Amino acid sequence: MKKKIKVLQVIPRLGYGGAETGCYDLAHYLFEQGCKSFIVTSGGELLKFIDKKKVKVFRLPVHSKNPILVLFNTIMISFIALIYNINIIHARSRMPAWSCFFAAKLTFRKIVTTFHGTYNFSSSIKKFYNSIMVRSDLVIAGSNFIFSHINDNYGKFFLGNKRKLLVIFRGINTNYFNFQKILPIKLEKFAKKNNIDRNKFIILLPGRLTYWKGQKIFIEAIKLLSEKSDILPFETIILGNEQGRNVYKKQLLDLVQQYRLNKIVKFIDHCEEMPIAYGISNLVCSCSSEPEAFGRVSVEAQSMQIPIIASDIGGSMETITKDKTGYLFKNKDSNSLASTIVEVMQKDYNTLKSIGIEGRKNVLKKFDVDKMCQTTFTEYKKLIKLL
Repeated sequence: MKKKIKVLQVIPRLGYGGAETGCYDLAHYLFEQGCKSFIVTSGGELLKFIDKKKVKVFRLPVHSKNPILVLFNTIMISFIALIYNINIIHARSRMPAWSCFFAAKLTFRKIVTTFHGTYNFSSSIKKFYNSIMVRSDLVIAGSNFIFSHINDNYGKFFLGNKRKLLVIFRGINTNYFNFQKILPIKLEKFAKKNNIDRNKFIILLPGRLTYWKGQKIFIEAIKLLSEKSDILPFETIILGNEQGRNVYKKQLLDLVQQYRLNKIVKFIDHCEEMPIAYGISNLVCSCSSEPEAFGRVSVEAQSMQIPIIASDIGGSMETITKDKTGYLFKNKDSNSLASTIVEVMQKDYNTLKSIGIEGRKNVLKKFDVDKMCQTTFTEYKKLIKLL
């Protein structure tokens, strides 16, 4: 009788971010492969979509940095590992990774970590804190950029150890992010609700409102565009929640007011179905001023067959085939962004259609969620020697 692999994934919250959706997708995929799938999290919007018949969820305060709660989480994860005979504990964030690490040691389980970002380190203490992500049996990097970052900054943790580091590109649900699957009535409803003029060229900037996501750079570029008289009429959407960063959002609103862009720039806090936001757009921008570990926006836009313009740093340089599936602009340079937007706006319909088709081909080939899940599952089996 074939042994069932039992995997426990641990993540602070199940929101709509890349790490969270990857956890969600993998959890359901594992069930389909005959595995037992478990998640430990503190909560999050994606919880309501989990199929409880396929994935068992435990609610623990794994988002907390309180040392007492970290110890509590360690004990509880250890109990879960023993009671449910877990084979692999997969940690997807630094603080819960500490609890997972000690729980794995106490219960003699294999531990896997996914390195989801570059994690700033301004001191040796912070670097030590980050290093928990490479103290596992298998370290997964979400892109070649992250792989290089780990080697450059944490390479010593692999010397003389049996730890394994490899790249497994993040994947997205290409069936979900598919323009053909969107009902036209949903696009019309979204446009009407948010007062979007679909007769204009719509430019979308998705991402939570935080300084490094580049909203200010984007607004600066839009000001430059607004001063041109030889381009198509356009509107822009900044889509994302401030997540408590009220001061930053006020700065953005003040900047829009200062540049008199109120009729051009719209702020939308949230869209329940992101394919609709992409589907209503003619162009998507990703303006991050710090390297994206993967660049999910760039991949989602390509999957939706919408032209993408992204900063020339981080993961987007791997996910975009320059001038074929999208475009890159000089990081932090609003002039470069503005001129690239103009370049796209001036292209004819067939050229933009071709870029969209090539973008979706690129994603289906390299960044489909099934490919990510299948590769991860194969590595799980290697780890407990079922291959």
